[in-house]
Amino acid sequence: MTKLTFIGAGSMAEALLSGMIQKELFDKNQIWLTNRSNKQKLTELQNQYGVNISYDQKELLEHADMVILAMKPKDVVSAFDQIKPYLTDKTMIVSLLAGVSISSIEYLAEKQVPIVRAMPNTSAAIGQSATAVATNSKVSDEQLERIRNMFDTVGLTTFVEEKQIDAVTGLSGSGPAYIYYIVEAMEKSAAEIGLERELAQELIVQTLIGAAQMVSKSNKAPEQLRKEVTSPGGTTEAGINTLESYGVQEAFVNCIKEATAQSKRLGTALSEEITKSKENIASH
Repeated sequence: MTKLTFIGAGSMAEALLSGMIQKELFDKNQIWLTNRSNKQKLTELQNQYGVNISYDQKELLEHADMVILAMKPKDVVSAFDQIKPYLTDKTMIVSLLAGVSISSIEYLAEKQVPIVRAMPNTSAAIGQSATAVATNSKVSDEQLERIRNMFDTVGLTTFVEEKQIDAVTGLSGSGPAYIYYIVEAMEKSAAEIGLERELAQELIVQTLIGAAQMVSKSNKAPEQLRKEVTSPGGTTEAGINTLESYGVQEAFVNCIKEATAQSKRLGTALSEEITKSKENIASH
């Protein structure tokens, strides 16, 4: 690897950049960043991480081994107009763009190139992402290993079929928000039962960490772990009965199903929009 270029410099790009540099996966001199127009943000990232920044397309993209797409999905068509002239059959494109399919990227690239589609989540900012990765057939074993190493710097990396990406988006891509939602409810309840906010937050956070570690390290199913905490006639049973009376578990199942369905809808709409945009550009 001699050159890696980020197109887009938002929070997910920065999380990945930070992870790669902290784990010394790439030398900072190998990394280039650009964005649409926020020069101040680029300068801040350059000062913080020591990477290269530029708005010169040739300087950014010529001889790049990997191009990471981290802009807004709606900007992908205009981005490819700038990227295309510098792509070779060995340039690996890594997309962090929700809803943009591998076939759409192939369509925009107008040539056969290795393509990786990744779905990290916001916990990448603290190195705890659950990242799902799908690829096309042009990605080599060496490139696969490089991708695994790269996303491992911000958490756990799992390879999936692209058709599973929408489900991953609904489950773990949006997943942190579901947990924050639970924390919000626990904080509200803590206030109503007379616990100070700081004390409640410490207890809630440690409870979540402990429960997650139990699920991770125990060979018991979550259902069994729950039952072991739930004594007949006890406090936990009273709480669980209330959750069941409100259909909380069913609500969570439907929540993830709906998030998955929305991911599919957005992906379909975006693919149609990409095709129309490309056709409009070609007709002019």
